[in-house]
Amino acid sequence: MSTDGKHEIAHAELAEHDIVQGKVSKKGIVLRPQPTNDPNEPLNWNQFEKYTTYVVCCFFTFLAFMNSSAFTVAIKPIIMEFKKTSTQASYLTSLQVLGMGFGALFLMPMTRIIGKRPVYLISLLCLCITNVWSYFSHSYGSLLASRIVGGLMTAAADALVPSLVADLFYFHERGHALMIFHFAISAGAFGGPFINAYITQYAGWRWICGVMAILAGATFVMGLVLIRETVYIVDGARDLEKPEDEYAPKRGWAAGLSLRRGFNPRESFFGWVLRTISLIAYPPVWIAGLTVGLFIGCNIAIQITSTQTFTAAPYHWQLHTLGLLSLAGLVGAMISFVFGGWLIDFIATKMTARNAEHVEPEYRLIAMIIPAIIGPMGVLTFGLVIAEGKSWGGAAIGYGMEGFGATAASNIIITYAVDAYRPIAGETIVIVFVIRNAIACLISTYISAWFQHQGLRRAYGELVGVGYIILSLSLVLYFFGHRIRRFTSSFGPMSKIGHG
Repeated sequence: MSTDGKHEIAHAELAEHDIVQGKVSKKGIVLRPQPTNDPNEPLNWNQFEKYTTYVVCCFFTFLAFMNSSAFTVAIKPIIMEFKKTSTQASYLTSLQVLGMGFGALFLMPMTRIIGKRPVYLISLLCLCITNVWSYFSHSYGSLLASRIVGGLMTAAADALVPSLVADLFYFHERGHALMIFHFAISAGAFGGPFINAYITQYAGWRWICGVMAILAGATFVMGLVLIRETVYIVDGARDLEKPEDEYAPKRGWAAGLSLRRGFNPRESFFGWVLRTISLIAYPPVWIAGLTVGLFIGCNIAIQITSTQTFTAAPYHWQLHTLGLLSLAGLVGAMISFVFGGWLIDFIATKMTARNAEHVEPEYRLIAMIIPAIIGPMGVLTFGLVIAEGKSWGGAAIGYGMEGFGATAASNIIITYAVDAYRPIAGETIVIVFVIRNAIACLISTYISAWFQHQGLRRAYGELVGVGYIILSLSLVLYFFGHRIRRFTSSFGPMSKIGHG
């Protein structure tokens, strides 16, 4: 790791978990990590600067997940136009999702070299271009290639965003901030099919890509003027006592939009790729990846089942009616905004105060109890209603419960991972999302065959059983997480940082 890289990572190295006094927020909460007096350090930016940068990136996340779920409602038109099987049609979703996971393995190291702002802008532009390509594709091979390339190149909208939270927000703010990110994911995953179903029904599947290209292009223009560089590189040791007048003055708006602000040629691209891959040896990373992968997989299973079930007897729904069902999941995601965001910050802050201001990332995991119960029960409810051919209302309630569980649980476990490995939060979440997307790819590819072989009732029961096994691993982290983190500090990227 280069010297500059150490200084950048040192942003978190003042023993965030052990600070008992120092600078406090307006509400009297001790700030973790402690900021310097540099007005250009992202932690010291005003709220407008922080949230305009962050919200534009989260809107990019919404677009990317709306894009990745686009063809879950267009399976039948794709089968008819290109004369493909349902499994081949599902590749348009599964391989793009897989691409979003593996693309981050290369885009995240690029942020260490050229900064985050250029990577986000390039990725946004690629979302626009690849959808133009999809719109004009007249063969299945061309369309599939456009989706795979689009997944690889738009990965900045996914795994890279939590690293912004680590750059911009303090420990007591991260749960709420990351909830905005996970709500953007849920809005794209649940609200996207609603929008895309209407587009497919009345304008054809190509206009899904056309509308996405227009929205991505407009967001790219917005990003040019609002996304600021959050990489903070210091020369020498990070000094909390250095007075503000010894730092460079606060940069103006135009200077803050420089494409070279985060440039660090001394960093090694392949070195960061290898360090990122090595994180797969950390147990908390696996548990986080399995948890979010479970819920993304359940959501894909529900969407594919809905498409195949409600458009046939005895329901005979049109595509736009099918899109309305996805709003149930979105409502559940909206309710989770409180339980998966504000609640985990509240619990963590209160437990820190009771523990002599010594903070542990595991405090956040207490809130996992609620979504761990409600989410899988929603999946089971949906499956049983569909298997018995009952009223769609029961399926909608189950879908809403799954949407609540997916959004809240994912935010809790991702916030935990960011807190546990904050100096390398971006790389950690990359591996978490590679695992997540690999699971989602497998489920979206083989779920139809699984349902046909096992039957809906049994298959959904098995899916929920696996879900509870995975969610029970959060108990391992709650009781033994501190010891596990101490163990992982002895090897891999964390050993080079000295963060225990």
